[in-house]
Amino acid sequence: MDMPGVVRILSLLLVSLLLGTARAFRNASQKTFTIDYNHNCFLKDGQPFRYISGSIHYFRVPRFYWEDRLLKMKMAGLNAIQVLPCSCGQVVGSHSAQDEASPLSEWRADYNSAGANITNAFLIQRKYEPKGPLINSEFYTGWLDHWGQPHSTVKTKAVVSSLQDILARGANVNLYMFIGGTNFAYWNGANLPYQAQPTSYDYDAPLSEAGDLTEKYFAVRDVIRKFEKVPEGPIPPSTPKFAYGKVALKKLKTVEESLNVLCPTGPIKSLYPLTFIQVKQYFGFVLYRTTLPEDCSDPTPLSAPFSGVHDRAYVSVDGVPQGVLDRSFLTTLNVTGRAGATLDLLVENMGRVNYGHYIKDYKGLISNLTLNSSVLTNWMIFPLDTENAVCHLEDWHASPGSCRGKACAHSSSNYTLPAFYVGNFSIPSGIPDLPQDTFIQFPGWTKGQVWINGFNLGRYWPARGPQMTLFVPRHILVTSAPNTIVVLELERAPCSDDLPKLCVVEFVDKPVISATMTYSRLLQHLPEQDS
Repeated sequence: MDMPGVVRILSLLLVSLLLGTARAFRNASQKTFTIDYNHNCFLKDGQPFRYISGSIHYFRVPRFYWEDRLLKMKMAGLNAIQVLPCSCGQVVGSHSAQDEASPLSEWRADYNSAGANITNAFLIQRKYEPKGPLINSEFYTGWLDHWGQPHSTVKTKAVVSSLQDILARGANVNLYMFIGGTNFAYWNGANLPYQAQPTSYDYDAPLSEAGDLTEKYFAVRDVIRKFEKVPEGPIPPSTPKFAYGKVALKKLKTVEESLNVLCPTGPIKSLYPLTFIQVKQYFGFVLYRTTLPEDCSDPTPLSAPFSGVHDRAYVSVDGVPQGVLDRSFLTTLNVTGRAGATLDLLVENMGRVNYGHYIKDYKGLISNLTLNSSVLTNWMIFPLDTENAVCHLEDWHASPGSCRGKACAHSSSNYTLPAFYVGNFSIPSGIPDLPQDTFIQFPGWTKGQVWINGFNLGRYWPARGPQMTLFVPRHILVTSAPNTIVVLELERAPCSDDLPKLCVVEFVDKPVISATMTYSRLLQHLPEQDS
């Protein structure tokens, strides 16, 4: 989460794991948690209490692993955890401090980051909150990533140095994040100027995305034990990982061929484009369809004025891929086709901006599209139910496609039509401790979405990086039957109908979330846009 200018009160969840036993829930009427302004501290059950907390977003961690992650947090010396309720946070401090335009933003810039001037940060806090406990409710152990930018890291030395300084002042602290986890399915967010976050929310935190112990974990624990008693006993180890190897996939159907399965109720008709929300599609994909009103034998500009594509559109004419429109960089694309040809735009919601003045981040075609400066009308709009379709693959084989002749097999030099690919792999049931966690990578693939056994792992985009592998938790894998992989490739698959090369994914035992390919380099190779 990124909420500049807002200081949120720590949402303390004193989990029974952290307290040791269920005694915390007995005699609840006798339990108290108050603020002692005379002694600048919290009082827990009448006794001075200083929290040393860590953030965990339970929705980014499989329920299967909640106990493992919480126990590791306890063994690091934390006495509380922070969770983020969906209703969002509250603001601490005086009424003037709640104004986002106040100098409180200066404090946040100082006090959240490792290596900051801790003394100066708490002096600013005292200026606006003269009494009460000192608090750093979001002390960043790392930072989030964006597609096309280098993986964010914060050096362990800087984190432990600042943490030492905070704790030496008797302050309360919440380490954000202690474990980042994964943006499964479509649940990543975005920042402005528009930058979508990847599937991994590793955050360079003390516990990795997969819950593994890191150097930073042990360094943080060593600092905490200087000030508070750290639980004795073994720390749960990092979970074992297994490289299941390569799995061949075959093309199932293109999105265009699958509309009767992906949108069984049929399209919504509208003179002008409707947004995702207007067609009650809150994530994923919507296909917008109209016809070319004029002959476009010569390349003709298809434009999305005012960045009207939110967020990315995969364009085809009569089943021939034309290219991509993007809200940030590619707002005009030259297309070719005859008058009356079908124009399809498969629009992807890449993740919503989740803070600030632009939180109303509408998705889809949010303004009219123009062809050669003329507004396109008479749209058919298909909200795609990918989740239900992927979970019922038997319906795909029984249903006829809507492909128009040979066009659906056509691929340009740069793009193939958005299409689904499927494959299976088996895990031997006789091997102890299998299945195990793993990571899936996509050699030769470009960008898309992946499901395993109907579970939506999230987005892959190795063509942009920095994330190259996706975390696969073991609880979604089975040994009793073949595991089914479904890939929706949006731009270009490593195989095509007219080439014998196989489409392959590979399961490996080590993550790669810090590839060096960045979007600034990719931009150098983009075609120039028409003005």
